[in-house]
Amino acid sequence: MVSKITRGIKIIVKVQYVKQSLHLNNLVNFFNYEISIENQGNDVVQLLRRYWLIKDSFNNDEVVEGDGVIGQKPIVNPNETFQYTSGSYIQGVIGSMQGYFTFVNFSTSQIFHVRIPLFNMSVPYIYN
Repeated sequence: MVSKITRGIKIIVKVQYVKQSLHLNNLVNFFNYEISIENQGNDVVQLLRRYWLIKDSFNNDEVVEGDGVIGQKPIVNPNETFQYTSGSYIQGVIGSMQGYFTFVNFSTSQIFHVRIPLFNMSVPYIYN
């Protein structure tokens, strides 16, 4: 588990290995990640966009960005948490993800970024 607080928004990431599979004729490893977004500030905020940088064992970079998360643009009130689970895959046995969410503060109309901390994805059997 990793976490980071930016401007009163705490991001907590938990990652879990799922399986190895073929994807577009490449052997890849699938991971699930659970994101918790805790609003520790005093204002209501809404998540508008996401930006991910995914790296794999071969140092390939993949950028994933778009509106919201899992088809939603959640509104997070002070002292509340929004949580979701999604997934990604990497080539090779070790990779990482990091990025940021774009939020709007309803009180000030200010747009701001909240960092998603770097987290590693590694296949469990490589450590045995």
